[in-house]
Amino acid sequence: DTIFTNGQVEPQFPGGYSAFLKYLANTIKYPEVSRQNGITGTVYIKFILEKDGTPTDLVVLREVAGGCTEVALKAIENMPPWRPALQNMKPVRYHFMLPVKFTLR
Repeated sequence: DTIFTNGQVEPQFPGGYSAFLKYLANTIKYPEVSRQNGITGTVYIKFILEKDGTPTDLVVLREVAGGCTEVALKAIENMPPWRPALQNMKPVRYHFMLPVKFTLR
C-alpha cells in the first residue's frame, strides 16, 4: 500500500487538534529522573496512521534521555484511532511525524 504524506483529506484526531493537544498534555508526564537532572529536548517520532486510524511502525528519529523517549512512544502507542486520511474518498495509510517537547519551567 502507498503511504501518503498529503491526502485529499488529512487524518484527524478524535475531537480535532485541540483534543489532540489535550490528550498529549494529559498523557505525557515528565519523567522524574529527567526533571531532577534538568534534561530537556524534543523527541521526534515518525509513524504510520493506518487505514483504520491506528498508529503503527513507530520510529524514533531523535531521542531524549531520562525516560522522555519512552513516555512519548507510549503516548503514541496508546492513542485512540484517528479518522483516517482519505484519497479519492477512500482511507489510506498516512506518514506522520510528531515532535514531543520536554521543557522545564
